[in-house]
Formats: sequence, C-alpha cells, structure tokens
Amino acid sequence: MRVGELAKRSGVPVPTIKYYLREGLLPAGVLTSPNQAHYDEEHLRRLRLVRALVDVGGLSIAAVREVLAAVDTRDDSLHNKLGAVQEAISQPGSVELDPLAVRDVQLFFARHGETECADVAESNVTRMLAAALSAARSVGHDHFEELLDPYLEGMRLIARADLEYIARRGSSDAVIEAMVVGTLIGDAVIKAVRRLAHVQVSREVIGDGFDG
Repeated sequence: MRVGELAKRSGVPVPTIKYYLREGLLPAGVLTSPNQAHYDEEHLRRLRLVRALVDVGGLSIAAVREVLAAVDTRDDSLHNKLGAVQEAISQPGSVELDPLAVRDVQLFFARHGETECADVAESNVTRMLAAALSAARSVGHDHFEELLDPYLEGMRLIARADLEYIARRGSSDAVIEAMVVGTLIGDAVIKAVRRLAHVQVSREVIGDGFDG
C-alpha cells in the first residue's frame, strides 16, 4: 500500500506518518520509484502501536523510541517487554517522596517476595506508589499502606483478566498495543466501577443513617 492508504487505514495523517519515518519510529517502506514507497501490514501494525503510545499513552517521542527498542529486542521475553512498556507509560511526576512512604513500599514488596521493580529510584511504577503514599501522608492519612495488601489481592484478579485479554492477540506488537490501550483505558474503567462498588458497599458498611 502507498502512504495515502496507510494513512487511511491507520487514521494517522500523512504528515504525521512522515514525521514518524524521520524519527525512526516507523521503518522505511520499500521504494518502488524515487518518490514512492510501498508499505505492508507490518507497517500498519507498527503505526498503530506508535499511535497508541503517543495518543493514548501520551508518551514523548524519546519514550516511544525506548519502548520500540524493547519491543524489537529479540532475546527478551514478552514478559520483560511488557514490563518495559509499563515502566514507560507510568508517569510518577515530581512529588517529593516521604521516607516513611518509601519504607512502606519497600516492606510491601518484601512481603510479597517482589524484587523486580522494588527500587523507587529505578522503577517508575514503584515511584508512583511511593508518591501516592507520600501524598496520603501529606494530608494526614499516615496508614494508607494498610490498604496495599487487600488492593493487591483484588488487582490480581483484574491483572489476570487483562493478561488473558491481551494474550489472545497475535503478534508481539499487537500484544504490546493491547497492553498500552488496555492499561490506560482500563484505569479509567476501574475508577468508574470502583465508584459504583463504593455506592453498593457503603450501604452495607455505613448504612443510610450514618450521621458522622
């Protein structure tokens, strides 16, 4: 297919496709003439992945390049590739970390035998958790870490559903794209469903007559 058809099928404008080509995010097509190139289904899949990372994930071009490098590493397992993507799409921000919050995160990881991303200085995902607990401490919720274990128990059910959903995809790129879209859209869905669960459970735990 020519670049115009690639744009039509992907929903990505031609100028953006050319920008991705210049930045090395999309491999060059096969030249059929000095001014024409041919693109195939692999280009379409990669373009959709790049679009998911940029448009849905909100990643910078530099971060996208890192993700694609991880995806293209042949000797890495898909598990490691998904971990690299999760790190890239996680945005911990610049919140100052409370040392007690960092300790709580480290204890949480130790309880569950996790060492893969336990260092807040090395892992965006872990730093996000430490930042959240730091924010809780800053507003007087010093024991929010008590929720971590029950949260993990519930989230393992969600994670299994996520992974079973994305594992049905064919290529590695398709699995990674599903992880990006599923994680970010799934976060929004989880927030909404959590609100519904709060309404239902509050009737049992608090009741309609709670007066503070």
